[in-house]
Amino acid sequence: MRFAFLILGPRFEPERDRAAILDGTAQIVGVPTVEQAARQAERLCREGVNCIELCGAFGEAGARAVIAATHNQVPVGFVTHLPEQEELFRTTFGG
Repeated sequence: MRFAFLILGPRFEPERDRAAILDGTAQIVGVPTVEQAARQAERLCREGVNCIELCGAFGEAGARAVIAATHNQVPVGFVTHLPEQEELFRTTFGG
């Protein structure tokens, strides 16, 4: 199986901010917007990625956008956190 993890942040550039391990079996790609994530997800699927995981900054709406971009052909998950840490996450990530 090949999988990718997309991380969202305004300073990322997907062509520059990427890495692979296990001979490309696992990849991480930084993207500045959900729209860029959707484009990268399409590309990753064409290249044979079987599963995509998203950082928590995407939330449900971002995950749905990536699922739509991949035509629901690969599983797409997104990281979440426990409700009791919501304030800490907002303080840390400015949400």
